[in-house]
This record gives sequence, structure tokens and C-alpha cells, in this order.
Amino acid sequence: MPPRAEPTAPSEDGPAAKRGYHVEALAKGLRLLALFSEQRPAMKLTDMAAETGVPLPTAFRMAATLVTEGFLEQLPDGAYRPAPKVLTLGFAALRGLDLVELADGPLRRLAATTGQTVNLGSLSDDRVLYLVRLRNNDLVTANIQVGSRLPAVSTSIGKVLLSSLDDGELKERLGEGSFTGATGPNAIRSLGALKRALGEIREQGWAVQDEELAYGLRSVAAPVSDATGAVVAAVNVAVPAMEFPLDRLLGELRPPLLEACGEITRLLGGR
Repeated sequence: MPPRAEPTAPSEDGPAAKRGYHVEALAKGLRLLALFSEQRPAMKLTDMAAETGVPLPTAFRMAATLVTEGFLEQLPDGAYRPAPKVLTLGFAALRGLDLVELADGPLRRLAATTGQTVNLGSLSDDRVLYLVRLRNNDLVTANIQVGSRLPAVSTSIGKVLLSSLDDGELKERLGEGSFTGATGPNAIRSLGALKRALGEIREQGWAVQDEELAYGLRSVAAPVSDATGAVVAAVNVAVPAMEFPLDRLLGELRPPLLEACGEITRLLGGR
């Protein structure tokens, strides 16, 4: 009898092969967890079922499993919210990002030099995902934390990142909902206005948020690139608008910001 052949690992090349390993039950559970956000910290089971497109009994079993495993907790009114165990996943992911680790020193020096709030963020769909936040306690106009996701079109970080995309990528990322959520008097409300602003940002290499995200908040941001030259993140310095008119914002804070972004870029192997 010929020797029995050892089973070989299936090929993982191509999307068709990868779809063959797709575990739908796990995917549904992850989609359920992804429903929660800073704006929606708790949800009823009926809303969770409707949002994920699964029958109510299935949503109940998914939620019950996530509660048992420590990723959700049920409130007295029956609603669900993420449990502390979810945070361990997020912080583990952040610790694994070379970008966050390498940027730590330059960001802390920037915060110490300016005395202002410093943020590092990347694009997540049409939002800015905040990866690092070094907060000045005097800045009370925006409740932003690590993990917050804010409209990219209304933030200085977001506009810097969007300016690195071509028209096709912009169209793919942005929709009508991309221009909602900002409360500032100068918020950009249309794709046409955004494209004009992005053209200026590409030319000058930095962006300003002038009471667009929220009343009383200004910031200036600049890009961070990797070894391939791709813009992978952006850093901003955020200040109270009352204390920093635009000329002071740019005159005092833009130079150290550009220096910090250049340093992070070099640490990532960029030029």
C-alpha cells in the first residue's frame, strides 16, 4: 500500500480562495461589535438585529455569546454596550502599530514645545480615526479620545489625508453622510467646496481647520509619509480659537508641527 499523503494547506491566493475560509457567524459577530461608536455607545437588541440584517433570535444568540465572552454587557434597561474587554483588543492593535510607537517621541516633544493638544490620526472610510491624543486640559471644545472617529471633511487631519487621494478614491470614500456631524459655523458642506480646499492643501502641504468641526476650535495639520512616499497619517495641533487667530496659529505652531511630521516620516523610512 502506498504511503498516505499528508494533507496540504489550501492555497490562500486570490479572493475566491479566501472567501472559502469565510466564517459567516464570526463575521456577523464582528459586524455587531462594529455597530457601537462614540455617538452610539449602547443599542437595543432590535436595533442591532436591524443594523446587521439578521433575525432577532440570531442577534440574541450573538449578543448573549459576546456577553458570555466578556465583549458586551447588558444594561438594566435591556440595551447592550461594549464591555471593558473590547478595549484590550484596541490597545493591543495600537501597540502593534509601528507608526504609533515611532511617533511617540516626536509627538510628546511637539506637545511640550507648543503647550497645546496634539493628535495623530489615519483615515478609516470617510472618518479620521484618532490613534494618539496628547491633551491640553485647557482645550474643552471637543470631546475626542483615542479611538474616536470624526468626519474627515471637517478636521485638519482628515483634509490632509483626503488631499492625498485622487478623484476616484474621493468619490469611493465620500457620500452625502460624509458632510454631516460637524457643528462649526465654517463646516464644509459639499464635495465641490471640499475639492477646492484640497487643491490648496496639496500645494501648501498643510491644512487648517477653522471652526469647522466645532465652534471655538482651530487646528493645523501636516502629513506623515512612509518609505514608499504614501501619506499614512497626519498630525495636528488643536487650540482654542479665541486664543489663537489664524496668523498666530500658523506663525507659532505650524513650524514645530512640520518639524515633528518630518521627523516621524524619517523614522518610518520616508524622505
